[in-house]
Amino acid sequence: MSETILKIQGLRVAYGGIKAVKGIDLEVNKGELVTLIGANGAGKTTTLKAITGTLPPCSVEGVISYKGQSLKDAKSFELVQRKLAMVPEGRGVFTRMSIQENLMMGAYTRDDKAGIDADVEKWYTVFPRLKERSAAMAGTLSGGEQQMLAMARALMSHPDLLLLDEPSMGLSPIMVEKIFEVIRDVSKQGITILLVEQNAKLALQAAHRGYVMDSGAVIMSGNADDMLHDPRVKAAYLGE
Repeated sequence: MSETILKIQGLRVAYGGIKAVKGIDLEVNKGELVTLIGANGAGKTTTLKAITGTLPPCSVEGVISYKGQSLKDAKSFELVQRKLAMVPEGRGVFTRMSIQENLMMGAYTRDDKAGIDADVEKWYTVFPRLKERSAAMAGTLSGGEQQMLAMARALMSHPDLLLLDEPSMGLSPIMVEKIFEVIRDVSKQGITILLVEQNAKLALQAAHRGYVMDSGAVIMSGNADDMLHDPRVKAAYLGE
C-alpha cells in the first residue's frame, strides 16, 4: 500500500451563502503527481487555500490530513517546517528582494549551509536565467522568470508535498513548456505534487492521476492517461 501524504474528506467551503466547495474527497499518495483540473471558478484554488489555511474568513468543514495528522488550526507559516510548500497563483515572490535572497528565504527552516549552497546552484543550473540575474530584484523579472523563482524557492525547503496553483497562467508557450518540464523532473525525483492547472492536457500528460472539479464538486477522477482519452474530458476540457 502506498503511503497517503494528503487526504481530504468531505471538504466544504462557504462564503456566506455561496458554497465554493461542496463536500469533496481527494487523496495524494507518496511520490504521486496528482492534478486537479476544471474551469475557472470550479473551486480548485479554494481547495488549495483550505489545505494551507490561507482562506479569507469563511466556513470550512471536513477533514484535511497531511502525513496522517490533521491540518485543522495549523498556522500557514508552520507548514514549511512540516515540509509542505505551495507556489501560489500569481507566484508571490518577494519583489523587493533579489533572486538570491528569495531563494535563501525558501531555505529559512534549514541550517545545512553546504546543502543550501548546493541547492541554490542546482536551481541555477535548472533555470540559467535566474543565475544570470541573481542580484536583480524579483519585481523586475518577467512573469515566466517569477514563476521559475517561485518554484525554485519552494523547492529550497525540501518539501514532502508541493502544491502548485496554476503555474502556467499567463505565460508564453515556450515558458509553459519549460515549467512543465521542471514539474515532470521534480516528480521523477520522488517529490509528491498536487497540481492545480487550467491547461488540462499538459496537466494530465504530466500526472499519474487526476480529479475534475466543476462548480465546487469533484465530478470525475482516475488514471490521468485514461482521463486524457475520455470523451467527456476531451469535449469539456481539451477542446476535442
